[in-house]
Formats: sequence, structure tokens, C-alpha cells
Amino acid sequence: MLGDNFSKKAKGDFELIQRAIDKKDDSAYTELMSRYKDSIYFMLLKMVRNKDDAEDLTIEAFGKAFMNLEQYSPKYAFSTWLFRIASNNCIDFLRKKKMDTTSIDQSFEDEGAPFIFLPSTGRNPEEDAIRNQKFKMMRELVAELKPQYKELIELRYFKGLSYDEISKELDLSLGTVKAQLFRARKTLEEVIKPKMDHI
Repeated sequence: MLGDNFSKKAKGDFELIQRAIDKKDDSAYTELMSRYKDSIYFMLLKMVRNKDDAEDLTIEAFGKAFMNLEQYSPKYAFSTWLFRIASNNCIDFLRKKKMDTTSIDQSFEDEGAPFIFLPSTGRNPEEDAIRNQKFKMMRELVAELKPQYKELIELRYFKGLSYDEISKELDLSLGTVKAQLFRARKTLEEVIKPKMDHI
């Protein structure tokens, strides 16, 4: 239980967390995301100075928090815990980006998305053939997803639409698009993992 020193908002967060864990309540996840997505995004934007990266890192931060909600301790406010996850994840991202010597195709530009890193220049015919084979296999894996997840992945990664554009295209709120896209990405990762040796 939370102590009396916690604010009304912190206590409200804790109630949402309990609903999310005990009742698997999607609306609780959505409400937690809507409460903090802007402040998390602007913090990350200051760190990475790139809007697309900040958006994706925001989704990743919530994703990591939601996957580990049962490990959350009410000793600290949820917001404190969430901001620590977001900042640590961002530091890891910046470290990897600095070390990364290859680039990825424009259509697969989201850091953290389960797609294949490919050298950006100097491909020979053999590399082109391998790239095309991998792209075809990725398409086939995406086709195995639920229709709603398949559509989100295709709009974001194959057509390159922004979150705002997807929101308008599907007539969904921005928060819903981001939450569902995160789940779509995690589902795709689960589909990919057993087949990584063949990709």
C-alpha cells in the first residue's frame, strides 16, 4: 500500500496499476500512458533531439514499464519509476547509436523495432538478393499477425506513415495508436524470435 505522503495523483496511479495487473484492464494502461506520455516525450526529446526517436523511445519506455508492472514497488511514485526506465532506456539507445556503424533502410527507421539492420551503401548483387529475401520473409511474418496489428505494422514500417497520419487513417486516438503499435511490435518480435536463424 502507498503511504499517506503520496499525492492524490500518485495514489490514482497505483489504483490504475492494480487494475492493469489484476484485471488486465486495457483502459488502465491507456490512462497511465495518457497521464505521462507528453512529459516523457519532452524529456526524451531533450536527450535525443530527434522527434521520431523521441516518439519511439516514449513507446518503448511505456512498453518496458507495462511489461514489468508487477515489479513496481509502491515505495516510489509510479512517475519516478517510469522516468527512470525512460531515461535509462534512452541512455542505452544513445550508446548503441554511437557504436552503430551501419544504417538501416528508410522504411525500417525505428530504433528498437524488430527489423534487420543492413549496410546502406555498396551492396553487390549477392547482398541485394539476400536483402530481398529478408524483406520477403519479413512480409510473410507480418502477414501472420492479427489483422489490426498487421495493419499498424504495414502503415508504420512499410508505408512510413507518422503516428498522426495513422491516427487519422484508422480514426483512432494518438494514444491508442501508440499503445496498439507497441503491442503489435512485441507480438511481431515473438513471431520472429523462433525464426531468427533463418532471417
